[in-house]
Amino acid sequence: MEIKSENYLLGMDCGTTNMKAILLRGDGKIVATASRRSTTYSPGTDMQEQDACEWWDNAVEIFRELNIKAGPEIIHRVQGIAISSHTVTLLPLDHEGWPLRKALTCQDNRSSAELESILQQMGLERFVQIVGGQPSPAFLPNKILWFKNREPELFARTDCLLQASSYINFRLTGEKTTDIDQAVRTQCLDVNTMEWSEEIGKILGVDLNKLLPKPVPVDEIIGTVTEKAAKETGLVAGIPVLAGCSDALASMYATGMSRLGEAGESSGTTSLIFVGSDIQSAPDIPGATKPSPTQGMPWIADPPHQASGASIKWFIETMAAEEQEYAKANDKNVYTYLNEMALEAEPGCRGLFYFPYLLGEKAPLWNSYAKGMLIGLGMDTTRNELVRSVFEGTAYAIRHVMETVKESGAKANVLRICGGGAKSRTWSMIKASMLHMPVLVLDENSGDVPVGDALIAGHKVGIFPDLTEAVNEIVKVKEVIEPNPEWEEAYDRYYPYYVEMYRHLDEDLKKLKSTVAELAANKKIGSRIV
Repeated sequence: MEIKSENYLLGMDCGTTNMKAILLRGDGKIVATASRRSTTYSPGTDMQEQDACEWWDNAVEIFRELNIKAGPEIIHRVQGIAISSHTVTLLPLDHEGWPLRKALTCQDNRSSAELESILQQMGLERFVQIVGGQPSPAFLPNKILWFKNREPELFARTDCLLQASSYINFRLTGEKTTDIDQAVRTQCLDVNTMEWSEEIGKILGVDLNKLLPKPVPVDEIIGTVTEKAAKETGLVAGIPVLAGCSDALASMYATGMSRLGEAGESSGTTSLIFVGSDIQSAPDIPGATKPSPTQGMPWIADPPHQASGASIKWFIETMAAEEQEYAKANDKNVYTYLNEMALEAEPGCRGLFYFPYLLGEKAPLWNSYAKGMLIGLGMDTTRNELVRSVFEGTAYAIRHVMETVKESGAKANVLRICGGGAKSRTWSMIKASMLHMPVLVLDENSGDVPVGDALIAGHKVGIFPDLTEAVNEIVKVKEVIEPNPEWEEAYDRYYPYYVEMYRHLDEDLKKLKSTVAELAANKKIGSRIV
């Protein structure tokens, strides 16, 4: 592969937990990285919001840090910028381009009632025919209806709705756009015509063509860094900026998947799962496939698991005060200590199950009323077992996803893993044994989501003429973790209970959510009367 190594690319991912960017040299070497934490606000039940102004402030700090670390000479050689982000988000902007409220993120489930209303009017079958996938409160139609009905004054002032990456692109270029990848994921797009759905717009009572920018290809150059943005960020005016994509698609490139039989996981706050297929499954299958961006797989299933890394974070913040104190006293990273603790417990934790549905669940359940649960606690349950059960619960969920997409025709016999979760060798060992396949842990300098962004940009501007070849050469495997036969046997015995226990509780959890909502509404009414 002929590579123009004197050129550089900037890839950035706006994740739900962190915003991170890299400078990638033409030979695949990362010469500088920078990141900032993203703040998530929870103003009420099922509500998850982020501040777009913080996105931009973080982006500015990151760009400036890259400038300092790499130096002006390298910044002047940046040939293209591509940005991905978590999706689907509702961010309303006014006519001057200012955010009207905090953005409702993909983890926000407050609009489940609005989704039910949409489905009652359209019918589930017709909705799925239009959008090509299963409905969920995570997506945009119900969020738009919630915003229109609950905050009508702000809605009336709304010029357009953008995704997170599109907002940063707007601040860089002055252009309000959306990419076709995220457009498909909004469930406002008619996948049969690849245009915003008039039928869904009528149900919502809005003109989607006015509210949402016209979708453009992921690798389309939407504009260049403006003089104003250059002064603010330390970048160079005139650098081409691509439309970008979802973190899911960027992750697909970052994992280095290129042939049937390979699966990938971008393990972060959520887990993005990718499984190649040589057939397109029906849209009513939870693992419905989309056209693949790589040459070795005609189709790709990319079902997301909602709260993998979020489960570990939740455990640390709410239940691991003792572990945090011990780690601090012994100069250890708390994540490292939790990995060590998990290895002290037996596989399966003697029947202790953690269900990682803290934010409802996307694939394969696709419902907002699922709840996180610990089942199997006893007086003799140890803290080591509690820790391991969280790791195992997320792995059970990934197995559930994997088996569902395999039933629809996808193929997987090896898992390539990147992201923050890939740093946990214990977790990867559990996943290998749970899934009966080797886990290929990617090198930290190759498997990160912004690398996928940089690869997309590099292909567009001519630095990587053959993208598949570039992916294969740049994305490196650091370690291959094989399944543990004893763990495999235990997980095969326990996994059916994981699936069946949730199925038995599904209807009760649905009723429970309604009861909680009714009691909360009554409490609000009572407080107003008083």
